[in-house]
Amino acid sequence: MATTTGLESLVDQIISVITNDGRNIVGVLKGFDQATNIILDESHERVFSTKISLSYDMLFCLKHEGVQQHVLGLYIIRGDNIGVIGELDEVLDASLDFSKLRAHPLKPVVH
Repeated sequence: MATTTGLESLVDQIISVITNDGRNIVGVLKGFDQATNIILDESHERVFSTKISLSYDMLFCLKHEGVQQHVLGLYIIRGDNIGVIGELDEVLDASLDFSKLRAHPLKPVVH
C-alpha cells in the first residue's frame, strides 16, 4: 500500500515552507519524494525583522526595515528540515505591504 504526503494537490502551486531552523521560503512546488524532500522553483526567502532605522532626510523619521526577500531560484529542501508546508493565498499575499510588515524571526526547532 502506497503512502501519500498530501502534497500532490500542491504541485505547480505557490507554497510557503517554514524550515526547522526558522526560515520562511516561498516558491512554486515542482516535485517531492517519499521522504518529503521538495523542489521549489522561482523561490525566495522572506527574512522578517523588527529593526527600525533612523532616517534624517528632509525630516527626522523612523524607517521600518520590513521583510527582506532574498531570491533563491530553483531550490531543494530536505524533508527532515521541513517544519510546515502550506498553500499560499496569492491574492492575499499580493495585497500585503512587506515594507511595513515586521515580525520577530522564528526560533529554530529544538529536539
